[in-house]
Amino acid sequence: MSDGRGRKRGLKTVTWETVRELALTLPGAEEGTSYGTPAFKVRGKLFVRLYQSGDSLVVKIEPSERAMRMKADPEAFYITDHYVNYPWMLVRHAAIRKEDLRELLEDSWRLSAPQRLVAAYDASSV
Repeated sequence: MSDGRGRKRGLKTVTWETVRELALTLPGAEEGTSYGTPAFKVRGKLFVRLYQSGDSLVVKIEPSERAMRMKADPEAFYITDHYVNYPWMLVRHAAIRKEDLRELLEDSWRLSAPQRLVAAYDASSV
């Protein structure tokens, strides 16, 4: 349920610092910029960046997953016309839980990371 300002009740607002903390736990994650905004890449490939508005993130995602998430929670997940034909989705900071963001960032990282790095990460997580 929303509090009238686009935030779900009981949610702590996710910030770029939260994203940074989570992204840096992923192997090979490198802090940098993309389109003039703070971003994280793995081996030079973008997996998350701050959207120009400052209140959302841009994350890499499989198109079918994007459609499912946007339908399930349009308050948190959306796209602009620019992203319609690309595997990216926007995520509102104020509408996502840290645990959900962690999963989303890992999935985004997996889409950008080299397969050997993903395999090594999976092997170390067992």
